Amino acid sequence: MTLHADLFFSFRSPYSYLAIGRYRAMAEDHDLDIALRTVWPIAIRDPDILFTGNPAAPRYILMDSYRTAQRLGIPFRWPRPDPVVQDLATREIAEEQPLIRRLCRLGQAASRRGRGLAFADEVSRIIFSGEIDGWDQGDHLARAADRAGLDLAELDREAVADAEALDAEIAANQDALEAAGHWGVPTLVFEGEPFFGQDRIETAKWRMEQKGLTARAD
Repeated sequence: MTLHADLFFSFRSPYSYLAIGRYRAMAEDHDLDIALRTVWPIAIRDPDILFTGNPAAPRYILMDSYRTAQRLGIPFRWPRPDPVVQDLATREIAEEQPLIRRLCRLGQAASRRGRGLAFADEVSRIIFSGEIDGWDQGDHLARAADRAGLDLAELDREAVADAEALDAEIAANQDALEAAGHWGVPTLVFEGEPFFGQDRIETAKWRMEQKGLTARAD
């Protein structure tokens, strides 16, 4: 019996990046379907919330992301360029956000095709791994999409032509995340139960094993 879960994900979240490959591997190795549900980063969704927290939070997140990546053996560097246009000194968010809006719409278009998990994994690698400067330039995104079994030109056409509907789906994803009992990413929701953070993957797997999760046959 195939189990089903939703993974709420942000293309700017380092913790989403640190989780996505492991969730993809879990879905490939088990009788499990994980639907990617893209959400806007909080910097886009509600920057007022972002700026009301402790100013030490961004420094801690960056430090913790690096050490977590080291522990897991996952290459990591803060993206160049940052998917969100932001002055890191003043924390001001630019009004125009072409990169993150494109990424989120592409991710949602990939999810429409049932390839969201693979797309998010491949794209996150070129954004966060540190192997590429200018991940938004040249054919980097096209090659990532191809590795996920998708055509970037087709996704881009849809992201432009159907932007309003895609944005509505992304907003609905956020509503669904909050209805499940959380607000942050990455969060896996299985049978209404949220598992927040890259450090809850094994806990989520344990719960799914209780519900009959089995390895795929060779």
